[in-house]
Amino acid sequence: MSEYGEPYIPATESPLELTVRVVVVGILLGILMTAANAYLGLYAGMTVSASIPAAVMSMIILRSLFKDVTILENNAVQTMASAGESLAAGVIFTVPALLVIPNLWDDIQLLETTIIALLGGLMGTMFTIALRRLFIVEEALPYPEGVACREVLVAGEEGGEGSQAILYALGIGAIYGLMVKGFEATHHTVEGVANFIGTKIYAGIDLSVALLSVGFIVGIRIASYIFLGGVLGFGILVPLYGLINGWGSGDNPTEQFTTIWATQIRYAGVGAMVVGGLYTLWSMRKSIITGITKALKANTTEDEYTIRTEQDISMKFVLAFCCVIVGVTILFYWWKTGSLILSLAGGAFLALTAFFFAAVAGYIAGVVGSSNSPVSGMTIATLLFTVALVWIIGDLMLNLSTSTLMLSTMLIASIVASSAAIAGDVMQDLKTGHMVGATPRIQQTAEIIGVITGALVIGPTLKLLHSAFGITETACYREAATTGRDCSKALLAPQAELIGDIVRGSFVGDINVQMILLGVAIAVVLIWLKMPVMSVAIGIYLPLGLSVPIMLGGILSYFAFRSAHLRVDGDLLDEPSKEAIDAAKEVENRGVLIGAGFIAGESILGVFVALLIVLDINLASIFRTGTLNNFLSLLFFGWFVCVFLWLATRTLPNNSNLFKDFGKILKNIGKKTLNIFSISK
Repeated sequence: MSEYGEPYIPATESPLELTVRVVVVGILLGILMTAANAYLGLYAGMTVSASIPAAVMSMIILRSLFKDVTILENNAVQTMASAGESLAAGVIFTVPALLVIPNLWDDIQLLETTIIALLGGLMGTMFTIALRRLFIVEEALPYPEGVACREVLVAGEEGGEGSQAILYALGIGAIYGLMVKGFEATHHTVEGVANFIGTKIYAGIDLSVALLSVGFIVGIRIASYIFLGGVLGFGILVPLYGLINGWGSGDNPTEQFTTIWATQIRYAGVGAMVVGGLYTLWSMRKSIITGITKALKANTTEDEYTIRTEQDISMKFVLAFCCVIVGVTILFYWWKTGSLILSLAGGAFLALTAFFFAAVAGYIAGVVGSSNSPVSGMTIATLLFTVALVWIIGDLMLNLSTSTLMLSTMLIASIVASSAAIAGDVMQDLKTGHMVGATPRIQQTAEIIGVITGALVIGPTLKLLHSAFGITETACYREAATTGRDCSKALLAPQAELIGDIVRGSFVGDINVQMILLGVAIAVVLIWLKMPVMSVAIGIYLPLGLSVPIMLGGILSYFAFRSAHLRVDGDLLDEPSKEAIDAAKEVENRGVLIGAGFIAGESILGVFVALLIVLDINLASIFRTGTLNNFLSLLFFGWFVCVFLWLATRTLPNNSNLFKDFGKILKNIGKKTLNIFSISK
């Protein structure tokens, strides 16, 4: 089953799961998470994962009101609440792009936005139901946030030391999030650029204990590949591009550097992800076919012949529902474009691409977590395919207007992005449910309720924010030209701006084909080298600063495990003893628990601060707090890194100290490296 063995609640037991109190609390938390994360995503270009915060909030709310709450009820609440947050990510990265493109939308259209969210959310949920057994049971992907959420739920259920550890970590993570995001006492990111041999080099780090925790949970192998992609993009491609083509205008070298990455090199990551996604599905084609076949066979039998913890929603229902969604999508396209032929082609194309990217998103979430799943990157990849389809059918065959072509492209991209965004979250939630012993079909029902809740909330939220602040500077300043509205507080919506520019540029002959082809070439080389293409491609697409704390967390996990081996065996053996392996496993379990607390603490504070921003409450202004310089910000973050490591390694045999251990481990790594070079000679 999973690395945790049997589920926490065995299949022979049937505790309460989807009760009335669960539905009420789940809907309320879903509304909160959806609205807060919609604003945060538009404001800062990022959202927070809601699974762990929702799990913590669920336990606090339900256990304060009721004494007989089960762990499966808490799991159902977090499932519903996190669905809205994930759906918001897909919608806010695409729908506002309709405001960026001239002559499409002047304001957020409530009905259209709700339909997009519903179709994309339900489609992504249905596709992942068919893939659950493949990714979670058979492939047993790690799903770090799903594992962390399981630890939170179990710690809350059992109380005792585990509960205390999670509360300590939760409090520390919350304090850090409050100081960085609320009071703005330190910089959130530290970065700089220096001149080097005729070009420029970059160094930066996102000061996030949540990302540090993700790195610890996924381990050094996955973390190193993501970091490699970041180094390839920021350390090689950007300096080479600047050396050959110049650094552009402006006096700020950091802005010059990041502008080249955002406008040029990032597209190489998109090209690599397209090839990586195709290669991933191709290499897994037999497993996917087998998994779906098994799912179909399993669901054709009576439920009584299937154990409770393996009962999915009937595959016949899933297939029928997917057909209905595709049919409604075709009618929706026909209504908005006026072309039945384009609508039929677009509906069929969307069904294929939505399944493809839902599968890819589910896989990526299993590797690096849904928080770091590059939904906007997959949306861009979708755009490239969609533009070709719409251009061939809509332009060459039907001679439709440019506005209709761009609208058609955006509608497809928006639904696919929503489908991909929800897919990663569903898989994380189902991983948590698999480990705690939830009934899949009941949890899948909770997910559907959460999707519907999020879809009904996201439209009014976007309309309110656009009316109050203006969404995207492009749309705001276009409106200001006639109305004179103040755009100083406009929400930037960086992903939507980028996507709008791509669509607009595609139909006027301005798209970065060269960089996309470069990414394709990089992916081919990575495949030849037998390296995980998708992980490296993610690293190219994401800012290097985000990859650094993930890599740091991976390094900490490696040193912590080897320290356990050293203390038990007295030396760093190539094959550690069973006792040493058990000690390392105990450190890993505790590290996951502490990481879960850090993720929960920072995430909850992210949601809280987002709500304060919506209410126009600025803690930094109210309390007149200053911001530490870069060096002191790094020291502040470093202190929390040390606290994390100390908490995670408290179970180690107390016959040494970490400084001595790390020195011996580094010496061992150096010795092995020298041996490799000696053998090569």
